[in-house]
This record gives sequence, C-alpha cells and structure tokens, in this order.
Amino acid sequence: MKLALSAFWRHAMEPRLPSDVEAAWFQTVDEAAEAVKGADAAQLDLLAPENDVRRVIEGADRLRWISCCFAGVDRYPLDLMQEKGITFTNGVGLVAVPVAEWAVMGVYALAKGFPGVVRMHDRKEWREEPFGTVEVSSAKVLLIGYGHIGKEIARQLRGVGADVTVVRSKPDPTEGVLGPDDWRARLGDFDFVILAAPGTEENRGMIGADELRAMKKSAHLINIGRGSLIDQTAYKTAVDGGEIAGGLLDPTEPEPLPGDDPLWDAENTIITAHLSGRSQTTMPDRLTDLFLENLSRFRAGKELINFVDTERGY
Repeated sequence: MKLALSAFWRHAMEPRLPSDVEAAWFQTVDEAAEAVKGADAAQLDLLAPENDVRRVIEGADRLRWISCCFAGVDRYPLDLMQEKGITFTNGVGLVAVPVAEWAVMGVYALAKGFPGVVRMHDRKEWREEPFGTVEVSSAKVLLIGYGHIGKEIARQLRGVGADVTVVRSKPDPTEGVLGPDDWRARLGDFDFVILAAPGTEENRGMIGADELRAMKKSAHLINIGRGSLIDQTAYKTAVDGGEIAGGLLDPTEPEPLPGDDPLWDAENTIITAHLSGRSQTTMPDRLTDLFLENLSRFRAGKELINFVDTERGY
C-alpha cells in the first residue's frame, strides 16, 4: 500500500506508520503531484490555491481516500473528488482549542481596547483613560457556527459568565439556539458577533452592509471561520464610519492579504494572518493519531472519522 504524505508531519508520523506501507513525502505542489501517482491514500495538506490542488488530484490514478488537516475544505476541488469516487476526511476538532482561545483572546483584546494599549506603549506614552471598558463577564455574544470550535468558544466564554447565544442549522428555542433564518433580526442585541461557520458558498458574504448596520455601534465582529464570510469592503466602510466599534479578522480573502489592501487600514481592526490554528505545539501528534486511526479503518473497510460530505461542503 502506498501513501502520499505531507512532509510537514513527517517527524511525528513516520515513526508510527505501519511497516507494510510505502510513504512518498512531499513539500511542494509539484512533489505532491508526483507522490500521488500510484498512491492509495494521501494526507494532502497544501497551502495552495484550489487550481494547484486540483492539478495534484487530477494526476492521481489510484487514490481512494484523501485526508487533510484543515476543518474548512474550501481550497479542495470537491466536485473532482466526487467524480473520481474519492472519500474525503478533514481535520475537524484538531485545532478547536487553540482557535477558540484565539477568538476568546480577541474578545478580551477588543473589550479592553488592547491594541491601543500596545500602541501607547510603543509611543512611551502614559494615559489616564482606558481604551476599552467592556466587561466580558456581562457581555452578550452571538456565536454563528457550532461545530467543534464553536462549542469550545461557547464553553470558554460561558465559563467567565458571558451570555452566549448560538446559531446552528437546527434551532432549539428551549435552549436559546437560533436557526439560520433567525439571527439577523437579533443582531442589535449583542456586544460581540463571532463567526465560526464553514466557508461554503451558501455562507459567502453572510456579514455584509445590512448586517453591519444592524449591529450595535458599540459591537465588535470576530471572524475565525473563513475570509469569505465577510464582505470586507462593507466591513471597512462600517468600521471607518463608526457603524460598529471594530473587529478581529483572523482569516481574510485573499490570503496572504496584499500589503496595499485597504483592509489593513480599517479603524479599530486587528488582522491576525490566520494564525489561530497555528498557535499550538501538539497538533502533529493529534493529527497523527487521527490519521493512523483512519488508516486502520480504511484498510478494514470501516467508516472513517471526520467524513466530508462533498456535496454539502463540510
């Protein structure tokens, strides 16, 4: 059995691979295109445009299973995998804790105006008035997306007393859970809006000019989902015009965000270069555990963990 594997995980994965598998390790798109030839399965982690990932998969002649470390799968050609009959699994849950911590860090940083504090320090300036006075323990939070990451965000924020309202595909009025058609009418109720939804076409631009106008002027927007969830032009207009107080944007569209993109100059905005999932040291071991468990299941013909529905996109 041949595997095509990302060399990024080699130090953790290679010592634990079964002795009867052949591993072809890759770092670049071109190396991946060679590695998948004749491979039965692949851990296909490429920070590359969809066209490059598509080219890799198009050249695969035996692939039956592709695994990736990402929760969002928007850079993968799901239509091509359907056409080739390739089973796809993702990394849902692998970085839930660090990404949730990043979002919660954003809540506290924005609540206390911490970017202003850092710039005050850089200027060696002493200031009597605080930059932010929101108390997170009494804040109202709207959390859009309730997968592994969303659940961990809710757990952490509720642990300090924040009032968290969740949006998920199936509403539950008895638990205060809003459905996908309910949250827009409630936007004006919240101090923080956190986006943890998948980057599907259905969710593209879910926060646009209308939604931003509906938010409280004192509210902050935090995105740890995908850049496509926000109309970035509308966001900059809103935050520059004082329609909302500010935000933390971890993902952007595109990535990397060009240095001359106007979003960099948006008022009261922290852009964190999609670092949330990388702010940890234990992911290689967690990913190896998941991959080896799925490899055992794959060889035994059993159901795989984190199966991706390529029609729904998650």
